[in-house]
Amino acid sequence: MSTPHGHGLVPGRFCPPHAGHHHLVRTALGRCARVTVLVTGAAADPLPLAERVAWLREIHPEALVVGAAAEDGPDGLQAAVETAVREPVDAVFTSAPHGAGLARRLGAASVLVDPERRTHPVTSAAVRADPAGHWELLAAPVRAALTRRVVVLGAESSGATTLAHALADHYRRRGGVWARTRCVPDQGSAYAARRLAELRADRPGAGPADVLLRSADFPVLAQDQAEREEEAARAGSPLLVCDTDAFAATIRHERLLGTASPDTGAVAARGRHHLWLLTDHRGVGPGDGGDDVLRAWTTARLLTQLTHSGRRTVVVTGPHEERLATAVAAVDALLAEPLLERR
Repeated sequence: MSTPHGHGLVPGRFCPPHAGHHHLVRTALGRCARVTVLVTGAAADPLPLAERVAWLREIHPEALVVGAAAEDGPDGLQAAVETAVREPVDAVFTSAPHGAGLARRLGAASVLVDPERRTHPVTSAAVRADPAGHWELLAAPVRAALTRRVVVLGAESSGATTLAHALADHYRRRGGVWARTRCVPDQGSAYAARRLAELRADRPGAGPADVLLRSADFPVLAQDQAEREEEAARAGSPLLVCDTDAFAATIRHERLLGTASPDTGAVAARGRHHLWLLTDHRGVGPGDGGDDVLRAWTTARLLTQLTHSGRRTVVVTGPHEERLATAVAAVDALLAEPLLERR
């Protein structure tokens, strides 16, 4: 393929990047020997500049993606180019008329790509106003960042897994993009199975009761849970349901080993969850006795730590139908809030 231009520049806020932006970058890549994508940003932007740069680097590894703070207007954009772009520009690729002015200032050719947005009829403003309505036009890392993540957690045998699956199924039945709503299972069982396989390599007769979690296992388990969530968010709907999370692993460590786990807590602190649904242990699971004492402690401890850490929490109680109705109401309220106003 011929490359009529040496160095092409694709400037923009990309807030967030969408299919129209990717078409613009790919057009530049097809017409230039080298392409720089300049992502500009300001403190008031609803998406951090560094995050947008990271997304575009992943989506367009063939291009050089750089970021720079920029004031509004042509002077601010030119200053950003002078700050972040290290070689002369031969062509400026945009889908808006302002690109011609920048090109003149840089002594470069102006290439206008799909200005009427017929190929991809979308703008960043439209995506910000209705991300779910434009979900198919967003790349995987952007979807993962914008997905609303809801955690269902609780003491053992408190109905958390049952509620998590029912909640995901409720939204899948909405159809459309929501049909891809996923429920990330608790990775504890899979992790215990791997530990058991390792144990049986030395002790063929070992059983599940012989698998004792060590302190060092918890951050590994928490990170595994977080990675499964990220994979699901990249491929799912605007909502992700998580059957437990790394935060719950910190409480489990405390319950089993009697101490906190800073490393597990560090994994939990990196989480991007928005809502926690805490299942009440009362009315489900074992009857009165030692198990209920431990479950009551776990419920109380989870609620205390959720509250103290400022996590948005709703306690669900009663029969399953009532719990699901409470959960759906809480999730609907979350989904109704502007997604990109506060993140």
